[in-house]
Amino acid sequence: MRIETKCLHEGYTPKNGEPQAMPIYQSTTYNYESTEHIGKLFDLAADGHMYSRISNPTVAMVEEKIAALEGGVGALCTTSGQAASLISILNICSAGDHFLAASTIYGGTINLFAVTLKRLGIECTFIDPDASSEEVAALIRPNTRLIFGETIANPALTVFDIERFAKIAHEHNMPLIVDNTFATPVLCRPIEFGADIVIHSTTKYMDGHAIQVGGVIVDSGNFNWDNGRYPELVEPDESYHGVRYVESFGKAAFITKARTQLMRDFGAYPAAINAFLLNLGLETLAVRMERHCKNAQIVAEFLAANDKVEFVNYPGLATDPYHKLAEKYLPLGTSGVLSFSLKGGRDDAVKFMDSLQLASNVVHVADIRTCVLHPASETHRQLTDEQLVAAGITPGMIRFSVGLEHVEDILDDIKQALAKID
Repeated sequence: MRIETKCLHEGYTPKNGEPQAMPIYQSTTYNYESTEHIGKLFDLAADGHMYSRISNPTVAMVEEKIAALEGGVGALCTTSGQAASLISILNICSAGDHFLAASTIYGGTINLFAVTLKRLGIECTFIDPDASSEEVAALIRPNTRLIFGETIANPALTVFDIERFAKIAHEHNMPLIVDNTFATPVLCRPIEFGADIVIHSTTKYMDGHAIQVGGVIVDSGNFNWDNGRYPELVEPDESYHGVRYVESFGKAAFITKARTQLMRDFGAYPAAINAFLLNLGLETLAVRMERHCKNAQIVAEFLAANDKVEFVNYPGLATDPYHKLAEKYLPLGTSGVLSFSLKGGRDDAVKFMDSLQLASNVVHVADIRTCVLHPASETHRQLTDEQLVAAGITPGMIRFSVGLEHVEDILDDIKQALAKID
């Protein structure tokens, strides 16, 4: 099936007389006829659900759909994108370990990696995604466990060279983890370019309607965990009956460990109703992304021609420094999110945003409605000046998430707000 069809039909196929819409299994627990069967569930020797802190039928159907969309062997839904990032890292990192991450990633993820994980004894080195392969390789240590980046960075809109970083990671027997939130599998499937693990904040385009917070981890099944560097996936897990994940689950070792060990302990699993709502968004994802990209391209071109605008970040623009990478990784479009900086700096940015009438000033992005945010004051305010510069954020930068309204109405709103700036 093509991806447009997968959005509608993967994960749940009703049988004779069954409901056409994916059902909601709103239950915490599941009944079995024998103690032996439940024992097999705990031993991971039988398929099924035992407790909704680990798995639920509705959520499982959505996991199956997202895995199919990304081309992975399995997926694990989480209660937020941050939880997906955290679990993907902790699944192979412990105290004393180190990993590399692009400096342009989402500000909340930077804080998670630089502050919270550091307190747990896991160190992250942030790298310039435009650094040469030699410069990146020079930062790899004996205890470096992975490389992390975003397909389209939030809000700098830089495009991550997935294939190049996958090559660096694999040359050092490490996996590459890619946050594909802004691109979605409709615009880019990182696994096809060598990524080993893909994560999303499903709160964004996958949901698309700002009605539920969620995340997901997708396992490509392609990485060789039995290379001598990841004993936690090869040696017996004493916290789970001595199971050997690679031996027992092969290509699905990473995602199985994430569920049975970390999700079991953290309990960051979404409710069935959240998965049901997410699925409604997924069903229209391909259609929405086409319109988001079309509208954003027009808005980006308008802003780039305005004399009050210092610069526009949008890889769809031929003048954008990441346009060539976008042509390679994002040939169908570069999402509906753009960022631009006003020449007047922070004061003009705030005045512009407060003057908008159609666009919503919200702490959200990738919504069906046009929304706007000032990163330096809001999502990235916890970063230092140095970190803001590394993330490509200026005081006058505005993140503009172009919605599905008629593009002329969006442009009219921008024009009247710009007119209020001296």
